[in-house]
Amino acid sequence: MPTLSPFHLAFPVHDLAAARAFYGGLLGCAEGRSCDEWIDFDFFGHQLVAHLVPGHARGGAANAVDGHNVPVPHFGVVLTLAEWRIKAEQLQRAGVKFEIEPHIRFPGQPGEQGTMFFYDPSGNALEIKGFEDMGRLFAK
Repeated sequence: MPTLSPFHLAFPVHDLAAARAFYGGLLGCAEGRSCDEWIDFDFFGHQLVAHLVPGHARGGAANAVDGHNVPVPHFGVVLTLAEWRIKAEQLQRAGVKFEIEPHIRFPGQPGEQGTMFFYDPSGNALEIKGFEDMGRLFAK
């Protein structure tokens, strides 16, 4: 798998303090630059920027995938399966309310993966995936 460049994602939040507690505290993302209207986070080596948008509310769209209604839009990260299991346990211990509980999706198929979905305090959907073999990320 080639070396990946970090991606950048700017997204709306209704409360910067809540975003700081969620991304910095719960998910352990180091904070970069910030001001009164936005905060940079190091999201597993990628740059997320939470922008204050008062009144932001999540959408309600979903797509059926492997028997679950997957929130759309969503963003996240792909970890090794071992890292994914650790993160799932950490989030479960913290009492995170999952939209889709941590489980193995597509068992026995080329795209077999751990997955979990949850929302940040502003209603932005996140997915964390885990692969036993990162080389299978795009396997058909």
